[in-house]
Amino acid sequence: MRIVRFIGGLLAGLVALVLAAALFVYWFDFATTSAAAAGGGAVAYVFLWLAFGANLLWWSAIGVLRLGEGSVRAAVGRGSRPRRREVTGGPERERVLVLAGAAESGGEVTAGHAATAGTAVDTVERPVAEAAGAESGGVPGGDASGGLRLRDHDTVARDGSEGSDEPRDVSIAVIIPAHNEEPVIAGAIESALRLFDRWDVYVVSDSSKDSTAEIAARTGVNVLELLTNRGKAGALEAVIEEFALTDNYDGVLILDADTELDAGYVEGAKRQLRDPDVAAVAGFVVSEWKPRERTFAGRLISAYRDRLYFTLQYFMRFGQTWRRSSTAFIVPGFASVYRSSALREIEVNPKGLVIEDFNMTFELQRKRLGRISMRPDTRAYSQDPFTLRDYSKQVGRWTLGFWQTIRRHGVWPSAFWLFLAPYLLEVVLVSAMLLATSALGLFVLVGAVGGEPVQSIPYYGEGVTAVTAFLPPTALLVGLFVPDYALTCVMAMVRRRPSYLLYGLFFLPMRLIDAYLSLRMIPRAWTASSDGRWRSPVRVSNRT
Repeated sequence: MRIVRFIGGLLAGLVALVLAAALFVYWFDFATTSAAAAGGGAVAYVFLWLAFGANLLWWSAIGVLRLGEGSVRAAVGRGSRPRRREVTGGPERERVLVLAGAAESGGEVTAGHAATAGTAVDTVERPVAEAAGAESGGVPGGDASGGLRLRDHDTVARDGSEGSDEPRDVSIAVIIPAHNEEPVIAGAIESALRLFDRWDVYVVSDSSKDSTAEIAARTGVNVLELLTNRGKAGALEAVIEEFALTDNYDGVLILDADTELDAGYVEGAKRQLRDPDVAAVAGFVVSEWKPRERTFAGRLISAYRDRLYFTLQYFMRFGQTWRRSSTAFIVPGFASVYRSSALREIEVNPKGLVIEDFNMTFELQRKRLGRISMRPDTRAYSQDPFTLRDYSKQVGRWTLGFWQTIRRHGVWPSAFWLFLAPYLLEVVLVSAMLLATSALGLFVLVGAVGGEPVQSIPYYGEGVTAVTAFLPPTALLVGLFVPDYALTCVMAMVRRRPSYLLYGLFFLPMRLIDAYLSLRMIPRAWTASSDGRWRSPVRVSNRT
């Protein structure tokens, strides 16, 4: 059965790849010949911009540079890596670091010296008794050679690259804020307990009316139950203060109740937090794909979100979170880690905001608390809305929260705003043009389908003639649909999900919903105040 599925997925990927290539060739031929002959060549390229966007292309190029730098660093690191030596001894052993030349210099060596001086470090194993014995020469935590003992899994970087082969031992608390999450809370807790001790997991039930708190309590994790609905930001603020989490842990992971962590999440997060410049690790979101549990609308939403997340994370946020750019404007609130020293400086729950994650990210950037890191090894699986109604509410809330954050923080001189401003401009222009172009297309379509009775309506026929002279129906169809659907074909190949070829036919209407909500929420952000209280969507158990 596995072989059959593998072959089926491979064939589906090949079909999708061929279809994507054919569509692109067709579009390119149309843009350079047919559209140009009709006077619409420039318009066809505008459609390409509407499909992909200049910001996406720019940050994709930056992402390629980041990959290139990482490859060079990895190659240099492999070439200069010292050999590992093993020192035999008793059964109980712990990892120590032997710093070259420490014994000869006779000086005390600290972790800071090791990291900043670029000294070659060799990881060895030594017996605990020997490493901690009298022969340590009086250096606390050291040995006769001046080596510095570290706890299990601790390493000091040999270079300044992003991440290392082994994660640093960083203590992390897990916060799971929840409001009426009875169907999914157990799954989120179970995924956390696979990676953390139960005493490091903290569930805060924000005035839940169901069994959320009781289910959490039965698992043995820490549970804080709030009697009044404070919203997610207020719940986070309460649990952090109640348990003094930023004082007792190096980092805090915020995990949504409908999200499950990948097995490699903690290792990836600690690897990134090893860099002292990193203030937050942005989780890498993956849409949960369980088609049998969803209606057609639910599967459409999951497929669309999967394409959206894949595109934004690999082709935009990967470049934005490069150490040389560091201009990311969102640390997603579904599963991300904040360094405690940075979190203490963040106003988590300001008044008037509907969501917290955009504000917390802007706080990081404006106060220059450190950079945001994101890598695909910190994956987590999030449950998307099941209905178009819940989808529209969620997107509207996210968009409103984004514009509210813009209103609250304003503009300040920085590289962050230098790159955020073109993005905002493009979001507004693309949304407006998508809606306007679609409205024109619908205007022409009604005339074509209605025939003479519709065309005879005063001024309607003249309007259709004027629009089609400037924007032929073929240009509308090819310009709007083909580039968008070609991208869907690529996703069907990457995911090996041929069903995306069907759902992709409806992705353009989903984009129109996003565009409408993006524009609608701009005036509301300046005229309405939000209390941040929860609006729980339909949930389905994520336990298998």
